[in-house]
Amino acid sequence: MLKLSVLDQSPIRKGGTPAQAIAETLELAQLADRLGYLRYWVAEHHSSDALAGAAPEILIGKIASITQNLRVGSGGVMLSHYASLKVAETFRTLETLYPGRIDLGIGRAPGSDQRTSRALQAGPEAHGIEYYPYQVRDLLAFLHDAVPGDHQFAGIVANPQAATAPDIWILGSSDQSAAYAAHFGLPFSFAHFISPQGGPSVVEAYRTHFKASALYDQPLANVGIAVLCADTDQKAEELAASRDLWVLRLLTTGNAGQIPPPEEAKAMKYSDEQRAWLRRIRARTVVGTPDKVRAGLLEKAKEYGVDEFVCVTICYDHKDRLRSYELLAQAFELQARAA
Repeated sequence: MLKLSVLDQSPIRKGGTPAQAIAETLELAQLADRLGYLRYWVAEHHSSDALAGAAPEILIGKIASITQNLRVGSGGVMLSHYASLKVAETFRTLETLYPGRIDLGIGRAPGSDQRTSRALQAGPEAHGIEYYPYQVRDLLAFLHDAVPGDHQFAGIVANPQAATAPDIWILGSSDQSAAYAAHFGLPFSFAHFISPQGGPSVVEAYRTHFKASALYDQPLANVGIAVLCADTDQKAEELAASRDLWVLRLLTTGNAGQIPPPEEAKAMKYSDEQRAWLRRIRARTVVGTPDKVRAGLLEKAKEYGVDEFVCVTICYDHKDRLRSYELLAQAFELQARAA
């Protein structure tokens, strides 16, 4: 049985506000909880006109407090911006408040432009991206009280100590991220919605090189994928055009602005080069009626050899986004839960 989860980037529609986007995230989380989704992950982006989720560690606590069954986590914390000890203590606090429900997804990407990334760094001692694997090592050690005696931080304890620890996932769209997940014996989430090229090979390489750890004796992988489901193919295509245009602007200009309405996307006169970009963007997305989306995801599940997708849906109208997740849950016969 295919498992479905949610990745929410808290999109800001044109004419909308970041506060509205955060409120819509909370509404969607409650719906996902009722519909039977497995996880609800919130993203980290900074200085963005289009994505309001800058502090997943705060959203996680709020979402967990208003839901009952979902595993709630980060998709993901951009670890290079932070001290491993601070991340460990933040997520130990969340795990203490909501034991057995917290996921800590971590990634290498800055989640911003390079200038914003510099603004996030805590002074001259900030680590470069090459230190990322050591940060992962230290994060694991702090979370599980396993700092070696010869480590420079030996004797330091990440508080609050608890009987359980959050599950750690390595997130990424490259073979490098997969290699880190395999080396540390951690679950891996491949970001098909960011860069699908070679994805099945990356996930297979992760499985091949996986080293059993104290936490996991077998590899565990899922795939993040863009999905948009509507009652008709025509409606789905109209809704998906908003995200297509937004991603096109992001990739070609670096300044996408807020999520445009379908009417703006429909009125666009695309060049041949832009249409080629749109075809590549659409390769990241499964779009259509419930039956069509179900078939598309089942095919992707075979390609990747996974039994879980973390689905990100971006469109202009929040009601259409809610409807997409409702139709997707129906297509896979998720078990609805009482509010």
